[in-house]
Amino acid sequence: MSLNRRDFVKLCTGTVAGFGVSQMFHPAIREALAETLTGERPPVFWLQGQGCTGCSVTLLNNVNPGIADILLKIISLDFHPTVMGSEGEQAIDFMRNTAAAKKGQYFVVVEGAIPLAHDGKCCVIGEACHKEITMVDMVKELAPNAAAVLAVGTCAAYGGIPAARGSETEAMGVSAFLAKNSIATPVVNIPGCPPQPDWIVGTIALALSLIKEKGLQEGLAEVVKILDSEGRPKPFFGRNVHENCPYLKDYDNAKFCATFTQKDGCRYDLGCKGPQANCDSFERKWNGGVNWCVANAVCIGCTESDFPDGKSPFYSN
Repeated sequence: MSLNRRDFVKLCTGTVAGFGVSQMFHPAIREALAETLTGERPPVFWLQGQGCTGCSVTLLNNVNPGIADILLKIISLDFHPTVMGSEGEQAIDFMRNTAAAKKGQYFVVVEGAIPLAHDGKCCVIGEACHKEITMVDMVKELAPNAAAVLAVGTCAAYGGIPAARGSETEAMGVSAFLAKNSIATPVVNIPGCPPQPDWIVGTIALALSLIKEKGLQEGLAEVVKILDSEGRPKPFFGRNVHENCPYLKDYDNAKFCATFTQKDGCRYDLGCKGPQANCDSFERKWNGGVNWCVANAVCIGCTESDFPDGKSPFYSN
């Protein structure tokens, strides 16, 4: 089955007839992925910067397709500190040798912010030839020759919590870091604290599908076209949470919750940041479609570039 960009985007947003929200990535997208995989899988180097590893955990919990299919059939995850069997200098050397052999054809995924303070030594990701390798060093080394960089999670996309007020590490997001170092490699931001796993897998799937259809450079150019002003894929981040919230009628009728235990009513007075947040969590939901933030608490606006400072305090009373 062949999917053009428009149909692929519709499938990502659950708007194609016959595919309900609970079927976001199957069977059509998984078939598109299978078609994309005819031939060699692109190398992916996943670097973990200043963060909590929550973005890796969310990816490992993806449902359709499962993490085994992602790692064994969709991409070649050649470096990931949490899941790879190798470690130390051997792992670093393998990544460097693969990058040299696949110049311009590999992808770099960055999780966590990039801290600049103290010569970058707030985040040391490895060692080679008896020398510490900082996150700053490795991004500078790999990013210039990457086909694209995926900034996964709000920390990688915009700095997030590590760059919040009071930080002493001079942390920043990937786009800002590459611009500061005059590195022109395209960046795709997939924010969230953590991101919904579908956003990560769907973005990778869309990129691979377009690259197969149009070639590496033209395919990536098509990906860039669907990014919003914050560098996010519009299929996943193009709609406002508040405007699509199931409690919107309660907001319009000034029916607000006084406590979290109250089942009916809008949660705006409790601190919900839905009016300032953009993503499709209201229909995609979390944990295999079981629930989502506003069902049990409030939206804290974690997909936005001013998170967390611009969204604090998270709760009101």
